[in-house]
Amino acid sequence: MSDSELYKAVFEGNRKWVKERNADDPGFFEKLAAEQHPEFLFIGCSDSRVPASAIMAVEPGSVFVHRNIANIVVNTDHNALSTIHYAVDHLEVDHVVVCGHYGCGGIKAAMQPRDLGLLNGWLREIRDVYRLHQRELDAIEDTVERRRRLVELNVHEQCRNVIKTAVVQRNYLARKKPQVHGWVYDLSTGLLEDLEFPFYDQLSKVREIYRLTPEPRKDLDLSQD
Repeated sequence: MSDSELYKAVFEGNRKWVKERNADDPGFFEKLAAEQHPEFLFIGCSDSRVPASAIMAVEPGSVFVHRNIANIVVNTDHNALSTIHYAVDHLEVDHVVVCGHYGCGGIKAAMQPRDLGLLNGWLREIRDVYRLHQRELDAIEDTVERRRRLVELNVHEQCRNVIKTAVVQRNYLARKKPQVHGWVYDLSTGLLEDLEFPFYDQLSKVREIYRLTPEPRKDLDLSQD
């Protein structure tokens, strides 16, 4: 298929999809256009093989999505922080998910001693995660397994970064939501794995240092309902 044919095929596929959706659920797009009430904010990798709604098997409108290389949440990234703020404060999502994936190119690149130009600053965020867990990671002799473990550890660290934001702390104290979760997606099987990020424990620990809301600590209830 030529480049021109491939380009046109996208629109042909779109029209076919619209026709099928309307046949299954007349008025689907009118309802979708009226408003959105997503239950999830999905922070994932930009990798083309990790489409959020598809791997979660949910309908359009269920997931608000932010993606970047290696699913990083950086306190200087206004794009990520604005997305979190809008999703949590205005859409009032119940769950924030940080989802990494095995075979992540960003993780692989960060583990190599190479000058990658503009990517250097971004990948340094991943290298900082490695530094925090260097003893554990260096003890893993198999390179592939070490990368897989860094994928998981990176997810956990980015979950903590989500909790550090004022909007997440404030909303949790006000409405007991959102909860923050860490997932990993396996490209080779298509399966999602819940890394069982200990949200309540980490919320309490993070707020010992990163508390950004004025409520006295004695009045806080960070326990699960």
